Amino acid sequence: MKHVTFKNRLWDVAADIRLPKDFDERRKYPAIICAHPISSCKEQTSGAIYAEQLTAQGFITLAFDASTQGASGGEPRYSEDPSVRVEDFRCAVDYLVTLPWVDEERIGVLGVCGGGGYAVNAAMTERRIKAVGTVVAANYGRIMRAGDMSADAALNTLEAIGRQRTAEARGADPLLVTYIPNSQAEREQAGVADVDVVEAVDYYKTPRGQQPGSPNRLRFTSVAPALGWDAFHLAERLLTQPLHIVIGGGTPGAFGSFRDGFELFDRARSADKTLQVVEGATHYDLYDQPGPVAAALERLVPFFRKHL
Repeated sequence: MKHVTFKNRLWDVAADIRLPKDFDERRKYPAIICAHPISSCKEQTSGAIYAEQLTAQGFITLAFDASTQGASGGEPRYSEDPSVRVEDFRCAVDYLVTLPWVDEERIGVLGVCGGGGYAVNAAMTERRIKAVGTVVAANYGRIMRAGDMSADAALNTLEAIGRQRTAEARGADPLLVTYIPNSQAEREQAGVADVDVVEAVDYYKTPRGQQPGSPNRLRFTSVAPALGWDAFHLAERLLTQPLHIVIGGGTPGAFGSFRDGFELFDRARSADKTLQVVEGATHYDLYDQPGPVAAALERLVPFFRKHL
């Protein structure tokens, strides 16, 4: 593994590139861009799990930190702006096509959770991506619009963002909020028992998955663009690349990757598309648990070999 950077606009995006065993720089290899979930970083599931195992199967992989997050540059920090996140993918392709040992006609993408939604969206307008794989892909725009599930959740959030922007314009400090509770005790105190939230805390806030590049911080005002964004918008017209979708068949949680998987499958124009349900697996089981991850890769590896 080698630490590299590539440009998005004026800043550096930090990434880890992994080369297959017995790598020969005289050859041309297929490459897969691996995208992390919302609030995550390249040292977690996208890099340490999926990129690592795909590289072991002969693919070059590139796992990157989203702009404004992790080790990547960009301001304002801890933003989650879909347009910037999607541009990261295009810039990742720009970087890969400069490498003489990457076959530019065999570049694919694999996104996990929110990274899966972004991967799908990027592939619609980035034709250099030839195959798309997703693991528990989630539509970040839909999640943010749902909010607390009240009828006017999105409108109420936008009103609050407007007030916060006014305060910051007048000199107030930026408001940084958390994605999830910082501990199970904090979650219990809040009265939240949803399986996705319980397992998110276990993954992100314990030694199981905790990493410095994933500090559970979100710049509140950056939520506004997401509220008007749909990861799957125009999939029925523009998403034509081969597509393999992996979702968990265990208890569905609030983040909605189970329903998003079926929606994406139905909407994608791709002539070659498959939906894999890993029975008994929850959303976070497919981040790092050996059995569910192995089941996902059992289908993802031949999918990428066929199309890359």
